[in-house]
Amino acid sequence: AFEIYGGTAGFYTYGPPGCAVKNNLIALWRKHFVIEEGLMEVEDTNIMPHPVLKASGHVDRFSDFMVQDVKDKQKFYRADKLLEDHMEALMAAKETTPEQKEEYEKVKNSADAYSKADLHAALQKYGVKSPDTKNDLTEPYEFNLMFPTPIGPSGLVQGYLRPETAQGIFLNFPFCYEQNGSQVPFGVAQIGKAFRNEIAPRQGLLRQREFTQAEIEFFCQPGDKPHPKFNNVADLELMLFSSPQQLAAQPAAPRKLGEAVSEGLIANETLGYFVGRTFLLARRAGILAEHIRFRQHLPTEMAHYACDCWDMEVEMSHGWVECVGIADRSAYDLTSHAKATGKELSARSKLPEPVKEQVYTIAKKAAAMIGKDFKKDAKAVQKHLDSLAPADLAALAEKAASGPVSMSVDGQTFELGAQHLDGKLEERTVHEQVFVPNVVEPSFGIDRLLTAIYEHSYYVRTDAGEEDEKEKGKDKSVRAVLRLSPEVAPYKCIICPLDARVTAAYGPVLGRLREKLSSMGIQYKTDETGASVGKRYARNDELGIPFGITVDFDTLDEKNTALFDTVTLRERDTTDQLRLPLSEVCEAIQKVCLGSETWESLQQRYPTQEQAKNGQTASAGSSSVAYLKEHNVESLLNLAVNEAIAKKPADPVKFISEFLASAPKP
Repeated sequence: AFEIYGGTAGFYTYGPPGCAVKNNLIALWRKHFVIEEGLMEVEDTNIMPHPVLKASGHVDRFSDFMVQDVKDKQKFYRADKLLEDHMEALMAAKETTPEQKEEYEKVKNSADAYSKADLHAALQKYGVKSPDTKNDLTEPYEFNLMFPTPIGPSGLVQGYLRPETAQGIFLNFPFCYEQNGSQVPFGVAQIGKAFRNEIAPRQGLLRQREFTQAEIEFFCQPGDKPHPKFNNVADLELMLFSSPQQLAAQPAAPRKLGEAVSEGLIANETLGYFVGRTFLLARRAGILAEHIRFRQHLPTEMAHYACDCWDMEVEMSHGWVECVGIADRSAYDLTSHAKATGKELSARSKLPEPVKEQVYTIAKKAAAMIGKDFKKDAKAVQKHLDSLAPADLAALAEKAASGPVSMSVDGQTFELGAQHLDGKLEERTVHEQVFVPNVVEPSFGIDRLLTAIYEHSYYVRTDAGEEDEKEKGKDKSVRAVLRLSPEVAPYKCIICPLDARVTAAYGPVLGRLREKLSSMGIQYKTDETGASVGKRYARNDELGIPFGITVDFDTLDEKNTALFDTVTLRERDTTDQLRLPLSEVCEAIQKVCLGSETWESLQQRYPTQEQAKNGQTASAGSSSVAYLKEHNVESLLNLAVNEAIAKKPADPVKFISEFLASAPKP
């Protein structure tokens, strides 16, 4: 960002194609979670007042450990990342023994969870220096990552740019709970900007100071936390990198989600369900399955209130990068905000059967004495008494009958007598339970996911279609392609006139295409530049555009009854081309982009360019395929080859031939 002013680290501007891909990824996220999971969505403010983030713990604990070059005071480094990078370098060294490599791997895996003292000891032990100057480093010290900002003209109201979108959901829990008919479980999503004053922003979009988050807070009852749709993902086999594996320097291993949950490796079904759904989103967006793993937080790394936490990490050119965090945050956030505000942030559920319970009720006269004697502190004292279990409150009253008792409330000590605790223990029938909902939180870094999509989609074309082949001999440049899924591609199709002569005459056809594509909500662009159509195909392959519509002379030639008012539709990855009626091409693109049809099914319905010119239909071109399928040739060949692989005969060709000859006929 701000490139004409020299730029500032940690801030990036998305250009038109990048902005389109990012918006499409967010739209896919919304479809995958908000729509398919029936979530609610809120939009909260980017600036939050001090009390909110004090209660959430961000003011006191949202910090990273930083070290500084002892001589060059302008050079700062994040201590744990510096240690991780140093371990990577040591492991890569030729002289490193297997035993040392295992040691370095353990340190690297644990660095993020080290305390200040642990970090300092490790930096000293392994002789870590400033990577830029090779000078010594200071001891690690805490650096709060929030951006402070004054609120109002006086500047006396302290605020911060929000470090995460989650807190806005917790603050609005009562309203969302009411919107859901006062029923639990339910989920609330929020997508928006978050801000963190990173010590050393680097690696492009992976570590920014302003970035986009998409978070879900799924509120559920405490306990086993079952999920009604868990069976939908139970059979998914994922690479899991558990805490014990990391501490033992062992690699990640494949496990089925159902087994991981039943064995207690993943804490509960709701957490496991969102792990599975996260994996499915990543695959749907174009991230390669073999480069995805889920890493469990180490015991020392996990927040004190968390039950369990797994990060979806994606292998990229920068190594394994955390892109999503999925945590069971228990009831910490709602409890903290309820305590700070005095507001009830709880839910109710009807019990299957009424139950009897003991209740100690303080008499009205005693409550009045609390107000009289403790004045401004009376509310805090009463609130503390209300939080005690009935048996504990009754025991305190019994003790006060013999003399004053001391009680500590928010760091203050109060003396209570029998007059303050007078009441009685009663039995009452309870028809519902009151509880503070627990929360399972999937938190997505949209910019990091986008980086993974770009890296996993990029490849260099080694073969080409007919038009591409014509250009191949002329142009020696690398034929790069982004294999973006149609759902996230910046534009779904490109409209190309064959050459300048067509450009001058295809106005009415272009108008019809534009009107139809726009009305269907399909993103597109036109390319009327003077380059050959092959070069234009290649140029738009680099942008990841999945389809190309080419208008040629046959499209405009009314005398050519077979091809008039038809266009060529080219698919990016295969470079195959089909001939479609102008009236049907937009619907075909839309269906493939939505996933209701495939390119292969289009090939069964429409002729190729060559077939269309010869007056053939698609079925004529596929008759040989149909013939082979009719006689079960494909499955028999597969069976014969698998048998040959299993038995490894001296002459595999002869074996396959004899196997096919003896195979039963369909």
